[in-house]
Amino acid sequence: METRPATMKKVHIKSFGCQMNVYDGQRMADILSEQGYEETATPEGADLILLNTCHIRDRAVQKVYTELGKLRDLKVAQKANGQHTKIVVAGCVAQAEGAEIQRRQPAVDLVVGPQAYHRLPALLAEAASRRTVDTDLPIDDKFGHLPPPTPKAIRQRGISAFVTVQEGCDKFCAFCVVPYTRGAEFSRPVAQIMTEIERLAASGVQDVTLIGQNVNAYHGEGPGGAVWGLARLMQRVAEVPGIGRIRYTTSHPRDMADDLIAAHRDLPQLMPFLHLPVQAGSDRILAAMNRKHTADEYRRLIERIRAARPDIALSSDFIVGFPGESDSDFEDTLRLVDEVGFASSYSFKYSPRPGTPAADLGEQVVPAVMSERLLRLQERIEHHRQAFNHAMVGRTVEVLLERVGRHPGQLAGKTPYLQAVQIETESNQIGDRVQVVIERAGSNSLFGRKAGPDEVPSKELAA
Repeated sequence: METRPATMKKVHIKSFGCQMNVYDGQRMADILSEQGYEETATPEGADLILLNTCHIRDRAVQKVYTELGKLRDLKVAQKANGQHTKIVVAGCVAQAEGAEIQRRQPAVDLVVGPQAYHRLPALLAEAASRRTVDTDLPIDDKFGHLPPPTPKAIRQRGISAFVTVQEGCDKFCAFCVVPYTRGAEFSRPVAQIMTEIERLAASGVQDVTLIGQNVNAYHGEGPGGAVWGLARLMQRVAEVPGIGRIRYTTSHPRDMADDLIAAHRDLPQLMPFLHLPVQAGSDRILAAMNRKHTADEYRRLIERIRAARPDIALSSDFIVGFPGESDSDFEDTLRLVDEVGFASSYSFKYSPRPGTPAADLGEQVVPAVMSERLLRLQERIEHHRQAFNHAMVGRTVEVLLERVGRHPGQLAGKTPYLQAVQIETESNQIGDRVQVVIERAGSNSLFGRKAGPDEVPSKELAA
């Protein structure tokens, strides 16, 4: 077992799922830092182990319970060596299942939902004497209670950062648990967000992704009580010295306002990459999902976005095997994938979530059919992803160098389109934005060299 001074406490935080969980995990680390905890990369030797969970699919939930079984054994082993370890389950599984987690796994000391984690210090104190559950959806703003990250913590996390600006969702898609685990839509005040981003920039962050369950529904309070939308917020973020790249995710097609589309044309710091989930290409399935848009409305929206920013790359989410999905419905989805030509996408088999309307629908698609459809969809998505990546070969693009590469002398970074790039360079360092000539496309990364003085940036995507 790990040895260390008795006064030092260690916490291991493992986040599952979306970017918001990554952000929440970091903020919980900030809270615990003030309580004398230092993060450790492994659970072995930790005084506190925190699983920050995702409830979006059943597989994610079962992964949590499997992990808890392993941690129970570790907790027993560490207790035999005189170390008393606490196990905390946070996030959306905690919110959805509450005390059921402690019933299934008695080794869990504390269950805390995603809207209550700002109370961690008090809850841990309570859990010292009895097992505790807090899954309230409080009316107070948890963000106002969160301590800021230290400059050291910011620098350790890198030059790219997520910033939650919006939580919850009012759309109530038939398959989705978010309204039940994260609550109604809530937008943080502009001043609060800007204080956080300015602190990040002062410690070296250059690339900021504004995140929310339905981020383009942002409607936060601005100066003088005025309501700001996402486009206006991003314009303000772009004024922060040092912030050179802005992104946002995840969006709903119904909330792509005109000024937000115009921001893709007018705001240089807004990167030409948009994740805009459609979920299916069949109007019948979209209606059953309660998505509130049709496939043709989505197509016309994409046309408007591309008219504003011709070089934009698009990403999406797809669910296959939603109850009642026929072969014809699935073919409609494949057709939409081919017509739009997404640069990347996430795709999943439908997973019934307890408490959602779709869980009670008849006509459940049999697992073998779902698996076959998912394979066909992923093959089609991968075809378009590889085509997009190979179209980059020969182009000169700006790459923000973020970390050491795989091999000596390499640095790795991202293109404006979120593609990973490896380059050989000895004259540059992490944090530099350099022009790179893409020479080769691998299966998951691009490879290039630093551009010469006469090699100017490419203006449009290759055909």
